[in-house]
Amino acid sequence: MKEKNNIMFIMVAVLIATFMTSVETTIITTALPRIVSQLDGLSMQSWVFATYLLTTALSTPIYGKLADRIGRKSIFLIGIIIFVVGSFFSGLSNQMIMLIFFRGLQGIGAGAIIPITFTIIADLFPYEKRTTMLALNNTAWGISALLGPLIGGYIVDQLSWHWVFFINIPLGILVFVIILFNYKEDKQFCVKKSIDYKGIIALSGLLITTLLLFQGLGETNLNKSVIWIMVFLLIEFAVLFVRIEKHANDPIIPLALFKNNIFTIQILTALLLSAIQIGFQTYFPMWLQAIYKASAAIAGLTVTPSPVLWLISSFFVGVLMKKWAPKYISIALILIMVLFYLPLTFIESTVTQSIFYVISGITGASLGIIITMNTLISQRVVDQSHLGTASAMLTLGRTLGQTLATGIFGLTFNLTINHQLSNVKVINISMVNNYISSSHKSEHISLLNGVILSGLHNVFLIVLIILGVVLILNIMDKNAEPIK
Repeated sequence: MKEKNNIMFIMVAVLIATFMTSVETTIITTALPRIVSQLDGLSMQSWVFATYLLTTALSTPIYGKLADRIGRKSIFLIGIIIFVVGSFFSGLSNQMIMLIFFRGLQGIGAGAIIPITFTIIADLFPYEKRTTMLALNNTAWGISALLGPLIGGYIVDQLSWHWVFFINIPLGILVFVIILFNYKEDKQFCVKKSIDYKGIIALSGLLITTLLLFQGLGETNLNKSVIWIMVFLLIEFAVLFVRIEKHANDPIIPLALFKNNIFTIQILTALLLSAIQIGFQTYFPMWLQAIYKASAAIAGLTVTPSPVLWLISSFFVGVLMKKWAPKYISIALILIMVLFYLPLTFIESTVTQSIFYVISGITGASLGIIITMNTLISQRVVDQSHLGTASAMLTLGRTLGQTLATGIFGLTFNLTINHQLSNVKVINISMVNNYISSSHKSEHISLLNGVILSGLHNVFLIVLIILGVVLILNIMDKNAEPIK
């Protein structure tokens, strides 16, 4: 009975930790206008988000490897401490640069917490029970996605934006205490070996360059020479990293894992579907605000069906995987998504707004099943000694997918808008920007709608291409049997 109670307490801590780290990407959305106003940091506001994602992505694989080598518990507790300290000083920030720096520290902490929650679940529960626990973990994520903006708005109105960060402190302390006194890990999987410092440095350079390059691609005014320099550095770091990892005694990312066809497909599928996730979350609200002149609150509601159906659908993963091979489940769901996303490449402003809510729900239900399967299978097909690394690779893939996609979608949208404007002389980019954010109609409404819709159509054409790649990947999956 005592052991069951411990597991219950640990799962409570895992759910709180998942909520705490995931809500950081949503709760700040409603607080950001107040932060920007008080800290006079409009030009740097995007870095409040980007820095958190960057440092999370950067630290995730490092923590995953360390968790396999020196233990999940110690790395998880270190991550909690770093996250809480970052939250505390983010709340105390009185300058934008200071806030961005400590948001980065938060991300370093989150890089340990997010993947190790999956690893702890894998350690505590046998495979047949793991789907239910992962579904519960998805529930915490879904709640954070739904309530984050509401909680942020309430805190800003009733207290101040500083409390958006301070709220993490009691939650973090509670998680720390529960894990410290209740989680007893199996030490047989904790191997003491020298740390691959060269690999860490090369991987850090590779990830930083990659993320900065793809974020920069979304900026049309970025100097082309800077882009080519980053491309050169990316190639150099990639070659250096592969060379180091091939000869390392204990590589930070064992490249041999990617020789496993099934494992590689899970990571790439999660990466690409996370790109689609950030695509509709970003451009659905913009579509409704710009074309239908919906308020920001109403436009934001278009993404709410996704987390709701994500967490509901994830509870069915265990049953589905016992009946069909994962590849067939993924292929069927991807084809459904293709069918629903196809109209977004050509529909006009006369189409009912309800289509966006339907597609949001379809996307959430599909990703809830597929990405939960990705997590389960990637843990299943690797050796127990690489469990932390496998979980970290999946988390890194999802973070990279979202971060890279923001740059690709932004570049596609901006280039399309600029190309359209070169053929239409009566409107300019400032008029487009004002039209997107304004609730007022313009005398050039048909021209503006046409220009913006062209950009949105091309964004979702890229989404369809990504879905096509995911479809091909899963067709290539060699496993054609249910995984029980």
